[in-house]
Amino acid sequence: MKALYILAAVAIFGVLIAVHELGHFLAAKLCGVRVNEFSIGMGPLIWHRDGGETQYSLRLLPLGGFCAMEGEDEDTGDSRSFVRQGFWKKFVILAAGAFMNFAAGVVILLFLYAGASGFYVDKIAAFSDGFPLEGENGLMVGDIVYKVDGYRAYLRGDTALFLQYNDGEGVDLEVIRDGEKIVLNDFPMYRSTYDGHPNRFGLSVGGHLIPATLWTKLQYTWYQALDFVQLVWFSLVQLVTGNAGMEDLSGPVGIVSTITEVGESSKTVQIAVQNIAYFAALIAVNLAVMNLLPLPALDGGRIFFLAIDAISLALFRKKVPEKYQAAINMAGFAALMCFMLLVTVHDVYKLFQ
Repeated sequence: MKALYILAAVAIFGVLIAVHELGHFLAAKLCGVRVNEFSIGMGPLIWHRDGGETQYSLRLLPLGGFCAMEGEDEDTGDSRSFVRQGFWKKFVILAAGAFMNFAAGVVILLFLYAGASGFYVDKIAAFSDGFPLEGENGLMVGDIVYKVDGYRAYLRGDTALFLQYNDGEGVDLEVIRDGEKIVLNDFPMYRSTYDGHPNRFGLSVGGHLIPATLWTKLQYTWYQALDFVQLVWFSLVQLVTGNAGMEDLSGPVGIVSTITEVGESSKTVQIAVQNIAYFAALIAVNLAVMNLLPLPALDGGRIFFLAIDAISLALFRKKVPEKYQAAINMAGFAALMCFMLLVTVHDVYKLFQ
């Protein structure tokens, strides 16, 4: 079974990258940009078919694919090349890959939640002895947690995650009490010793069940997708602030390992499929968000250059030459590959620890 789960993980990566490139392809076609080749897979060509101006290819390695547009990095003189399009067409084409990944994640979640009987959100269940902030002007048992330090608590478990990374010197909280939102900015809830355990906040968070209806299924599918987005940004903030490090990162090897563990730890094949599908939705949304970061070689970096070009045209009536953009993207790609290699080596090291 382990080999099957590994194959499933590889397939998930391949499909999600292919879906990403399909987004670029469909947007390019809709915007009238010439697409020279659309390929499923990478590496040596094993099959192709010419469909008008576009070659549709199947390549040996099932690791994603690509959409080769005319004039992506330089002006080839073709009026239908990518570089000759206007701002909004370029923006739509570049953002379409991330949109398709996000949409794929939402579709997976819709299927997973179609049979859900209910959804749990965080609710304050109890306080430790000596907790000083219980009451109408503080927190009360039954309060539904809405936000912690500016992050929305969409689903059960979010509150514990956000409090875990709180500095212990006060918390910004928003709770729902009797249908009304209570805002507790700079709430003096500090880490202390409660019930004999140090470094605690003194409250217990449980689950509040939201019954499943057609509306709540749609609502919490959307909330779960937004929670994935928020989790990516939260993780990036923790990396930048130093609250998380290399040991908290996972590359392809680490993700494949995690998917394998998820599958093997599931009690039945059905549960394994559901858990792996949930993880696939997380990866899909993660890819969408990461691809839109304003970093060279990523779609977000190219969108950033679009904005720079627009500002430069407005102020100086000149664009940044494509060759400089291409050089920066190439350098960014090299740096990204080095970083991914470092993360992969770290993943392999963790496997053999």
